[in-house]
Amino acid sequence: MKRTLTLAACTALALATTPLRATDLSNMTAAEQQAFGKAVRSYILENPELIMEAVSILREREAQAEARADFDLVTVNAQDIFEDGFSYVGGNPDGDITLVEFMDYRCGYCRKAYDDVEELIASDGNIRLIVKEFPILGDASMASSQFAIAIKQLHGAVAYKKTHDALIALNGEPNEPTLIRLATSLGHDAGEILERMNSDDVLMEIATTRALAQRLQITGTPTFVLQDELVRGYVPLDAMRELVSDKRG
Repeated sequence: MKRTLTLAACTALALATTPLRATDLSNMTAAEQQAFGKAVRSYILENPELIMEAVSILREREAQAEARADFDLVTVNAQDIFEDGFSYVGGNPDGDITLVEFMDYRCGYCRKAYDDVEELIASDGNIRLIVKEFPILGDASMASSQFAIAIKQLHGAVAYKKTHDALIALNGEPNEPTLIRLATSLGHDAGEILERMNSDDVLMEIATTRALAQRLQITGTPTFVLQDELVRGYVPLDAMRELVSDKRG
């Protein structure tokens, strides 16, 4: 694939630097085509740096096309991303920047990103944070999200945040005994939480977020939406701060 792209880019470069009449391949004789091919090869061998330059330009254009496509996806789905009516909203609800995170409690990179996101929100003071429960790593992920959402629905945003913090740091499996102990330690009725976990309301939240992720072509966690931009994968704190600064202009 890379060889094909490089040859195509170099041929295009040679065509662009040769008079049009001489590079009308359809009108060339076999001998002229052979001569043209030799000239292209010779030029490339004499200027090999053009190969990397052409590939770099191609990659930049591809990245720009992907960014435009992501921008369109965010624009079309903005209501469901930023105002779905059920996802946790934290940080500064009136902040000038909105950061949305699609996360999975069992995802190592989500756990790594957790401290960075917390520090970003605390140190900036003007970022609205939305958390999307997106369990994609199996039964343990699903159980964790069901537990967190059940507590949110029953006890509100403050209780959810404490649960979220506890689950992201949980080392053991989120099996029933573990979740019972966790619910009790957080001051909740464990039986009520466990029953709520399998309710239609809880499962509907997860299904709705999964459908949104599919429309946004999100296949991994963490994935962020920063204002109008999709940021796929873990981003270190300093880089995230730069992205926020860029959005503010």
